[in-house]
Amino acid sequence: MADAKTKPTKVRIADFIASVPDASKRADAEALVALFRKLTGQPGKMWGPSIVGFGTYHYRYDSGREGDSPIIGFSPRKSALVVYIVSGFEREAEFLARLGKHTTGKSCLYVKRLADIDLTVLEALATRSIAYVRAKYPATSMTR
Repeated sequence: MADAKTKPTKVRIADFIASVPDASKRADAEALVALFRKLTGQPGKMWGPSIVGFGTYHYRYDSGREGDSPIIGFSPRKSALVVYIVSGFEREAEFLARLGKHTTGKSCLYVKRLADIDLTVLEALATRSIAYVRAKYPATSMTR
């Protein structure tokens, strides 16, 4: 089985965010760091070259594939901010409908900028996603 490509690194989050060329995306990234630190109680760490993640959980799929992943995270990409949440929690669709301008992918929420969405709804989504992961993977949903 292949190793996961995205693993924790020693890069400092502040250094990564300082390297983001767009000032607006840097400000949004700093806001997400503060929010996700508050919600997880974790300081966060870099996962690969561009994902800021908080907490860790170990997953195992029915296929046998397994690995570690942040409980929640984000990446300030050129085209959009990508928020990595685990989907499947109760009332997810209701909150997404109230979020504001966004698109979704598999466990990804894409927003151009935080000003386009309701941050109270984002916080509710993130809180529910974090709780869902911690309930589903209770033995590993912590920082290692």
